[in-house]
Amino acid sequence: MINHVAKIGNVGVGGKNPVRIMAILNTSPESFYKKSVNTSKICIRNAVKQMENQGADFIDVGGLSTAPYLSTIVSEKVETKRILNAIKIIQNATNLPISVDTCRASVARDSLECGAEIINDISGLKYDDKMQEVILKFSPSLILCAYDSKTVLGDPVHVTKRLLKESLKIAKTSNIASEKIILDPAVGFFRKNGLGPFFTKIRSDWVDRDLSILKNLDSIKQTYPVLISVSNKSFLGKILGKEKPSDRLFGSIAAEAVSVLNGADVIRTHNVEATKDAICVASKLSK
Repeated sequence: MINHVAKIGNVGVGGKNPVRIMAILNTSPESFYKKSVNTSKICIRNAVKQMENQGADFIDVGGLSTAPYLSTIVSEKVETKRILNAIKIIQNATNLPISVDTCRASVARDSLECGAEIINDISGLKYDDKMQEVILKFSPSLILCAYDSKTVLGDPVHVTKRLLKESLKIAKTSNIASEKIILDPAVGFFRKNGLGPFFTKIRSDWVDRDLSILKNLDSIKQTYPVLISVSNKSFLGKILGKEKPSDRLFGSIAAEAVSVLNGADVIRTHNVEATKDAICVASKLSK
């Protein structure tokens, strides 16, 4: 079995590389985690410099909140404007690779033209039919998330692996090398119902689904490096009985540490400094 070591935005991921940190920069005021929102030039610049100083390996910038339980859709024009503005500020503040969190082809195209290197598509290239053309033209590094526009049934691990394989097939038909791909099992995006379009509908308990995924990362990896994004998410709120995302820091750190022990190669987080410490200790304790 071939274990792919990826080069994501020119940063080695997987294999003997250290666990990497992807720092979240939200430019959407609609985001579920208000502490991660930065909209002014000075706030974005300061946030990015702090993320870099605390140990981030990538900056993941988003201009559209995709929390399934919120109705937060904005136009492609608004999303593009937010992201392009942020990219320019980030580029003047740091040389860290820039990832763009979007499902929309026009936003991805404009971002890549502006110098972004990674596309983080939570639909796994399935939401926008034109995304494949953009990927083919620019050949960016990819984060592929498990996603289906229809209701899915069955064992969560099996379903997640199937959906990721579908996205890998799309990426390969767009001539993206395996070494430029990492997988994301989409913790928080499998729900019984929601207000936005960016989630996969299930009939089973969604908290159990997310926990099952985190327990079985080695199986889900399918020889690819895997990214885990659990920071301040709802399943932690359910487990801890904490409704406010800002009260979920300790739960986030615990879940991230366990994810590293279970095989995560990248942790996407709002809390770079705390996550860096958790990864450092968990990496020393992993087999």
